[in-house]
Amino acid sequence: MKIGLAGYQGSGKSTFFEWLTGVPADPAKVHAGQNAMATIPDPRLEQLAAVYQPKKVTPGAMEVVDTPGLSRTHEGNAQRLATIREAGCLVLVAPAFDGSDPLADLRSFDDDLMLADMEILAGRIGRIEEAVKKPIPRNEREKLDHERETLKLVFDALESGKPLRESHLNEEQRKVTRAFRLLSEKPRMAVVNTADDEEHPERFTAAATDEVPVMAIPVGLELELASMAPEDRAEFEEEMGLTGVDRDHVIHMLLDASGQMLFFTVSEKEGRAWLLRRGATALEAAECIHTDLARGFIRAEVFTVPDLLRHGSERDLKAAGLVRQEPKDYIVQDGEVLLIKFSV
Repeated sequence: MKIGLAGYQGSGKSTFFEWLTGVPADPAKVHAGQNAMATIPDPRLEQLAAVYQPKKVTPGAMEVVDTPGLSRTHEGNAQRLATIREAGCLVLVAPAFDGSDPLADLRSFDDDLMLADMEILAGRIGRIEEAVKKPIPRNEREKLDHERETLKLVFDALESGKPLRESHLNEEQRKVTRAFRLLSEKPRMAVVNTADDEEHPERFTAAATDEVPVMAIPVGLELELASMAPEDRAEFEEEMGLTGVDRDHVIHMLLDASGQMLFFTVSEKEGRAWLLRRGATALEAAECIHTDLARGFIRAEVFTVPDLLRHGSERDLKAAGLVRQEPKDYIVQDGEVLLIKFSV
């Protein structure tokens, strides 16, 4: 899963990228964007490792994509945003210092997403209109006409300021738009980059909605604090009267915003966390691990970490009847442990 970072020039976006991933921004990639992995810490994986003592422990990870800084004139932003069309969630980093208005940035970002989508749609509509001028089979013409009508419907909505996520499209229409990975359809989150001495961060987080969570973080300060030894950081925060931002909490907010969750596999060889979309089936979880497991899927043995900790071992868990046998269409829940039974 990819998280796409965006922000207008001077927003502190690349500092946020470094804080999340631990990878410094590369000046050579300022015009092309930069990718790095951010580890997803989870105490449940540590608890599983304490019980099973595996030789290897592999936490989950999400790919973070840092895009080139956006222009406030909107010029060239469609091309800059193209690097995050495959992202599962978009994060706007907006500054809240030196007279900046982060809420205005958020509104402007909406405009940039819609303009970028309109550019993609206009190009495809034009190509379809050229194609239907030529003699083509009837079924192909009907298919192209349906695509053109759907894309025009979406284009007109975007032109009127209505993003795709607010459009009421049926499933057939969504099949048409899905291939374009439209930016205005993606879930979003805003990070307000505050001054180090910001006393009222709640004035920014109050702008959060169910659709767009907002976090207020002094990104530059947090990056400095992250480089300190834990005891030095604690002492510094106490002296300065600071309440630090938990990076792990931010990572899990990104996970939630993108509609993803974690499930676990564990054995004596390896304990591992896997990313999976919320609402996915046991078959999809098996495919996430390896396509062979999905191809030969028989059933999934499922249990929870709290049940395991309460009973102390997998054997005792089975004796208590707390290891369930689930079919391929079982909906996996966040934090469950799965053992996939399959045939070769």
